[in-house]
Amino acid sequence: MKKFLGLLLAGAMVMGTLAGCSNDSSSAASGSDSSVAKKEGENFTVGFDAEFPPYGYMDDKGEYVGFDLDLAEEVCKRNGWNLVKQPIDWNSKDMELNSGTIDCIWNGFTIQGREDSYTWSVPYVDNSQVFVSKKDAGIATPADLAGKVVGVQKDSSALAALEEDAKDLAATFSDMIQYSDYNTAFMDLEAGAIDAVAMDIGVAAYQLNNRGDAYVIMEERLASEQYGIGFKKGNDALKDQVEKTLLEMVSDGTFTKIAEKYSDFGMTDSVCLGK
Repeated sequence: MKKFLGLLLAGAMVMGTLAGCSNDSSSAASGSDSSVAKKEGENFTVGFDAEFPPYGYMDDKGEYVGFDLDLAEEVCKRNGWNLVKQPIDWNSKDMELNSGTIDCIWNGFTIQGREDSYTWSVPYVDNSQVFVSKKDAGIATPADLAGKVVGVQKDSSALAALEEDAKDLAATFSDMIQYSDYNTAFMDLEAGAIDAVAMDIGVAAYQLNNRGDAYVIMEERLASEQYGIGFKKGNDALKDQVEKTLLEMVSDGTFTKIAEKYSDFGMTDSVCLGK
């Protein structure tokens, strides 16, 4: 039965009908030169932002952990690969991928707006961007951000939304400050240097879980998106290997079990594979 379900899911992926995820973001190969499969015993190097919980971050023991890294570890285990967790500067992710330093970008990586820049796996998380502010700041709606200073991470989905679809909203801010990481943004939020932070809802939930009840997530969403695993454009061979294994994990319940580890960060509600 499990084998049949796995084949059924794989077929559904090919037809673009996986429940809960759209098929608009699957990218086709742009040539075979960069399409390289992995053999058993080889390294599989995942590039990730080490300050992007719950997808990838450093825990209290100094080890890199997270939802995406757990998924990658299970994929490697099933293929006999050696997982290499490679923290990267998010602004340098394309250079790392194109140079072969990393095999993929697997870290809450947004498909929308990048459809033609990478070879994408099937989307596996539906995500939203939100605003976080201090509970006593009197900021309950986007209109309340008028005249306020808002922080956002460089090259993030929240920044893209504020520069594109929500640019009229951003124009009402007194200033918009870009940060290299969200920990620094929250330090400034706590100090009163900024009034709100625009960020992914999963990261927001993690921050609030660790910072008590002094902060709130605005109910109205800034934008929505889907996450996928980004491979070098044209590397369909490796994408197919990883995606096939990921779908097997969905069919046998392992994917859901890993998501449940991060339920405090809303992962069980955010994942879209297997629903």
